[in-house]
Amino acid sequence: MGMDDEMTDAEFRKLYEAVFPILFRVAFRIAVNEEAAEDLCQEAFFKLHEKKMAFPSLDDAKYWLIRVVKNASLNYAKRKDRERHVYQKAFREERRSDDSGEDILIKKETRTEVKQALLSLPENLRSVLILKEYAELNYKEIGNMLGISEGNVKVRVFRARERLSAMLVKGDG
Repeated sequence: MGMDDEMTDAEFRKLYEAVFPILFRVAFRIAVNEEAAEDLCQEAFFKLHEKKMAFPSLDDAKYWLIRVVKNASLNYAKRKDRERHVYQKAFREERRSDDSGEDILIKKETRTEVKQALLSLPENLRSVLILKEYAELNYKEIGNMLGISEGNVKVRVFRARERLSAMLVKGDG
């Protein structure tokens, strides 16, 4: 394998050990979720490794990684925020006990809407979302259960959430 300027495994390991804690702090501060922060950091290193990137110095590599993780974390947070609004709307349990008949009807309808949206997802997307959201399994466990890679699980969960959000938002108009 031609190693023209590309990082050696030792350099990669050194960079990983030096920078991972910093990246994790950045990701966690923005994403406010430990598992997500870890995933976002791993993905940044994966990207760096996959693209066989070369940097003039370890510092340059560090700043590149921080930028990638920061952007990925901001995107994650934005997406989560949008989803949370959709989910809150969908599963809103009013604190008031004096719900009017109309309120109760709307809540039932919304829950039915979510169920219907979930059922209209293709099986491969529906199953990962149910395992993630309702069974609260992590990506690795879901991958093992379904016999697919962890990366594939993440992609499917992401797509499923996007479709579900789109359906619920559309049904909103």
